[in-house]
Amino acid sequence: MYKEEIDIIKQGILNEVEGYEFYKLAAKEIDGQNNKNSFLELANEELKHINYLKDLLKEIEKADNDNIDLSSLKKLESPGIFTWDKVDKDFLSLAISVYSIGIQMEKDSIEFYEQAKKKTIYEKAKDLYDLLIKWENVHLEQFTKQYDLYTKDWWLHQGFAPY
Repeated sequence: MYKEEIDIIKQGILNEVEGYEFYKLAAKEIDGQNNKNSFLELANEELKHINYLKDLLKEIEKADNDNIDLSSLKKLESPGIFTWDKVDKDFLSLAISVYSIGIQMEKDSIEFYEQAKKKTIYEKAKDLYDLLIKWENVHLEQFTKQYDLYTKDWWLHQGFAPY
């Protein structure tokens, strides 16, 4: 009954794993504990989504097909607002690159879940996709804000801030 939704959740898990590994790699590459912690915090957000989606998948796979309750997804809290310290000027380029890629990953995830929502015939699955889209949009807004701040700092350190 929910084969397509199971495939979507599996792909969603893989997408989150890619984000998790990406942010862990960024944390390894940047100097300064505050900077590392910023990227590790992002990795941990992805890890929460991975674990949540894995638990959901187990729940769906063991449930009676006519009795699946996707509304349990609402128990996961929406991601909080991140507050990061400024990145050292020597690492602004790396931070800008990480957030630029993060923004694209969030946009891709939103598009992925929007397409899944359009294709499903199940209202509960649509609710699930709406929730996942909401989570990704929160990250997208946060990443865009951080990217914009770092971009302004980068221009300033280049000696010609257009802002």
